[in-house]
Amino acid sequence: MKPILSIRGVERRFDTTLALHATDLDVAENDFITILGPSGCGKSTLLRIVAGLDHQTAGEVLLDGRRIEGPGADRGMVFQSYTLFPWLNVLDNVCFGLRERGLPRPQQLELAQGFIAQVGLKGFERHFPKQLSGGMQQRTAIARALANDPRMLLMDEPFGALDHQTRELMQELLLGIWERQRKTVLFVTHDIDEAVFMGSRVVVMSARPGRIKLQREIELPHPRHYSVKTTPAFAALKAELTEAVRAEVIAAQALMA
Repeated sequence: MKPILSIRGVERRFDTTLALHATDLDVAENDFITILGPSGCGKSTLLRIVAGLDHQTAGEVLLDGRRIEGPGADRGMVFQSYTLFPWLNVLDNVCFGLRERGLPRPQQLELAQGFIAQVGLKGFERHFPKQLSGGMQQRTAIARALANDPRMLLMDEPFGALDHQTRELMQELLLGIWERQRKTVLFVTHDIDEAVFMGSRVVVMSARPGRIKLQREIELPHPRHYSVKTTPAFAALKAELTEAVRAEVIAAQALMA
């Protein structure tokens, strides 16, 4: 299948430090790619380059054959921090990008209310971020990103600040949305369970300078429910990836010694 995203020889230097080694990655339409690796390996840097929020020092990133030069509405970004506008309620946060695109208000409201319902926040449209739990704020951020109908969804540890139970609920929520809409997703995480459960493919990055060490297709059934985590297939994938990441964490610690 022809990739919609092509990362070709991308590297990133910060002064004399090589943070990201020349990296190649193809992402097909409807892929859900989860990216694992030790802290400081360049996972978030790579994601920010794809988002157009950072610039590579070598190589190129192509989306639908066009070189990415900066941020664009074709990529929706969701961060670990919720990045909601505190002065806007849930409805107006989700409408924000639609308003910037110049859509008429009735169309904004129709689209926004549909995505608010998808993320389970119907009835909270008039609440402000300070009135919401962390999980509800992140649901709002996901609805806002989806409302713009991006070509790709880029997610940088979006559930990392949530408690364990809320995190698992959010994993199932997002995976259910992906199974229905089949958006193409790049998802950075430190959590191996999360990477295996959510991904159609897991990418493991090495210690700094980051490079892709391993890619593994995740052939678990869909629709994917939480019970899949109890299966031998899940346990085998988790064990393989845990060992791969552990080796890189040890390597990263050796670099700092």
